[in-house]
Amino acid sequence: MKADLVDEHRWLQQLTGRWRLTFNPSQESGDMDGGASWEETARLLGDAWIVAEATGTMPDGSAATNILALGYDPARKLYVGSFISSVMTNLWIYEGKLDETGKVLTLDCEGPDFDNPGQTARYQDIITIRDADSRNFSSRIRRADGTWKSVMSCDYDRI
Repeated sequence: MKADLVDEHRWLQQLTGRWRLTFNPSQESGDMDGGASWEETARLLGDAWIVAEATGTMPDGSAATNILALGYDPARKLYVGSFISSVMTNLWIYEGKLDETGKVLTLDCEGPDFDNPGQTARYQDIITIRDADSRNFSSRIRRADGTWKSVMSCDYDRI
């Protein structure tokens, strides 16, 4: 079976390559240190998927590895994917869409509510393309009142 590729698959290709990550301090969340050293290598899996592996140092000094897989499901007209991290036990499952500009991919997912153990919360991970060599990845959690709280923001610069 051969995948029928569409423009949304080609959109993912701009995420491939080697990237240096710089975490932005957040007033709401100060979890990640802006000086932490992280790099990501993202590659194509066939032409329908990207697989990205990021490695770096957590605020406590321990090493971490994150793996992101993203593709596009033409039947559902949704970007789909998953995220795992060596410092978490949750498998994050993504579904999302591009905005009208074609520069912002918002991925919806559900994960642990870190403020309320045993409960889950809605999250959005957002990839914003700035240009061919830079982008931003941010994450936010939906609060009980329906507003969004920033969890983290990270700038990616091509190496």
